[in-house]
Amino acid sequence: MKTISSVVENYIKNKPFLSTALSEGIINLTSLSRKIKPEIELVLKKQIRSGAIVMALKRISNSLEFVSTHKILKILKNIGDITVRSNLIDYSFKVSDSLLSCQAKFLSEIDNRQLFFYTSSRGVTESNIIISNEMKEKMETYFKKEILIKKTDNLSSISIKLPVENISIPGIYYFIFQKMSWEGINIIEVISTSNEFTIVVDDQNVNDAFKIIKNLKSL
Repeated sequence: MKTISSVVENYIKNKPFLSTALSEGIINLTSLSRKIKPEIELVLKKQIRSGAIVMALKRISNSLEFVSTHKILKILKNIGDITVRSNLIDYSFKVSDSLLSCQAKFLSEIDNRQLFFYTSSRGVTESNIIISNEMKEKMETYFKKEILIKKTDNLSSISIKLPVENISIPGIYYFIFQKMSWEGINIIEVISTSNEFTIVVDDQNVNDAFKIIKNLKSL
């Protein structure tokens, strides 16, 4: 059941300019409540008092969650280039003594092929390598003696350039994952560096995932 507080909170979280004004205490809550009242009533499908909206605004502006969300939205509004790559394959190998040697030989083959996608991550017992489909034959030649746990093809990646401030703001990745989850998009892999974030999804979901990420800049 939707409440006045939840509807007002959702409205404010998606309005960066309002969230800034509220967090800095430079906006008149009574005036704001009158302005947003029609939209809140439209969502709730009933008439409500402006005083109830004022109380909801007071609670939101004083909440730590609100302050955190405001910071996240500020970062996401300033995300840089968004790069999409398709025709990717994800290999998951069991970690072995020879795996790094195979990887080094493979990397020497692709060193000058800047147009191809390559990334790897290593856990305690398994290692993942994601490559462009064009490198499939060489990949499977160099790693033919390794234990393949799983291979997933028909994948796409979306890479996002984040502002340097992202490393000091908690909850940015969670915010993105939450949006993806709400839309039923399954994330196959996550790759991140200090200021770059990449998600890997099925080809069939890449358009919807890209739209979600692009819309983050306008929240």
